[in-house]
Amino acid sequence: MQNFSALNRNENLVKASSEHFDVLIIGGGITGAGIALDAASRGLKVLLLEKNDFSSGTSSKSTKLIHGGLRYLKQLEFGLVHSVGRERAVIHKLAKQIVKPVDMLLPIYKNGSLGKYSTALALRIYDFLAGVKKEDRFKMFNLSETKKMEPFLNTNGLIGSALYKEYQTDDARLTIEVLKTAATFDALSLNYALCENFIYDKKNTVKIIGVEFRDTIQNKMYSATATKIINAAGPWVDEIRLKDPAPDKKSLHLTKGVHVVIDKNKFPIQHAIYFDVPGDNRMIFAIPRGNMVYVGTTDTNYFGNKDLIDVTSEDVSYLIDAINAVFSGVQISQQDILSSWAGLRPLIHEEGKSPSELSRKDEIFIADSGLVSIAGGKLTGYRKMAEKVVNKIVKVIEKTNQKSYSKCRTASIQLHGSAIEIPIEEYIQRRAGEASQINFTLEDVFYLVNTYGSDTEKIIEIGYANFNKLENKTESLVRAELQYSVEYEMTNNISDFAIRRTGRLYFDKRQLENNYKKMHDIISTILNESSSQKNDNLLFFEEVLRRSAAFENVN
Repeated sequence: MQNFSALNRNENLVKASSEHFDVLIIGGGITGAGIALDAASRGLKVLLLEKNDFSSGTSSKSTKLIHGGLRYLKQLEFGLVHSVGRERAVIHKLAKQIVKPVDMLLPIYKNGSLGKYSTALALRIYDFLAGVKKEDRFKMFNLSETKKMEPFLNTNGLIGSALYKEYQTDDARLTIEVLKTAATFDALSLNYALCENFIYDKKNTVKIIGVEFRDTIQNKMYSATATKIINAAGPWVDEIRLKDPAPDKKSLHLTKGVHVVIDKNKFPIQHAIYFDVPGDNRMIFAIPRGNMVYVGTTDTNYFGNKDLIDVTSEDVSYLIDAINAVFSGVQISQQDILSSWAGLRPLIHEEGKSPSELSRKDEIFIADSGLVSIAGGKLTGYRKMAEKVVNKIVKVIEKTNQKSYSKCRTASIQLHGSAIEIPIEEYIQRRAGEASQINFTLEDVFYLVNTYGSDTEKIIEIGYANFNKLENKTESLVRAELQYSVEYEMTNNISDFAIRRTGRLYFDKRQLENNYKKMHDIISTILNESSSQKNDNLLFFEEVLRRSAAFENVN
């Protein structure tokens, strides 16, 4: 995958600006990534441009669930539950290394949003619409059983609980694996490529035929042309549409979702839990991941800077108050919050509706200029959203190129890293045996396999190639992982690696704080960065690190 390496950036920029593409996608989140894979796998020539790093917007800041949206039953969105519910099993099949089933516990309280019988009915409908297998269907538990399962739950008014299946993922890694899979079909993707202007046809001045974009790493302008331009910029969809003289009248409604991370020793839950927020008509999640538990999300209107989203004291207090009310066996304070993230939901505006009432359905806008924009939707639905978009444009491209292209086949394309044909526990043991001579422990290999899947083998190969050259043999793992990340995942700086390629900022922050400068030095050396680039990247990351646990007061 030479076209998905940070070391080949200059060649990729030349290719992007010198060749004509069938499809040019603006936005490198999960929606843009899904479109790139769908289009490229049909035989279309694809270019994707992302203004920051891949998945740096909403696609690294979700609740990290491939879930069916149980709460959408309340809004009677049966079609949405049916569609995304069935997609869970498809995405799990395509990427088992990073999309894994998890038991979700739903406590049932007297006077809660759902009673015992209404919960059973809702989950029965949910399992039916989502096509859940018999062995994975929901189960109901009484009060004593629930107390044994989660002893820290507040028992005041507790009736019992329900247990049902969801799927947990790493949203940013899922996006990267989709993009890497698209690269195997020759899709060309560039991060840090800011689209500044559209290029219009000289003969038909209304028709968009390309974009002018800036390589923000070297501050150089380029132009790229394509038969169809797709705007999949998430929260920035409207900004892209406004660059076109005649945008559609519909607009986005942005809402903010905040998550906080707590040490599992401080919040020792055994299951992922979906629970009511007392005093509010909403529900939130508490989800274990490794030694941490993350809790979210809030849902408030947002009108501020999309590139710099504050987590406020009010956001944190909302989540902490909910935890302390429902889990009387713990007492969480703001000082217990180790890290946090805030993301924006790009929803379709509907007059008079509150943030939580707005539909999560996706919608496609086609302007007179030919610009195709897609907004709304959920992480779980990325593949079906991509299929809808590519189906809309492929006929135009077939007419232009005078050839036909295949139908969507992404439901059967295994994502990069999923080539593990034996039980994962056995695979980990084998790789650990191979890597023991280069100081990789069983715990190290467990982490690698659950992060990179079958590409763990590439990291071990790099580790062997480097080992004898290392002065400090204890750096074997981190050096191999960082080199892999730069060479195979288009990592350009410590922020890319620590936030989106690995999630260390959220789930291994203490270790990161001790090692990020060394990691930064290694990445800078591999990329042969100038001293000013190196310094800028470090300062930027240190500010992100600070802000992850610095909560601003609301004015």
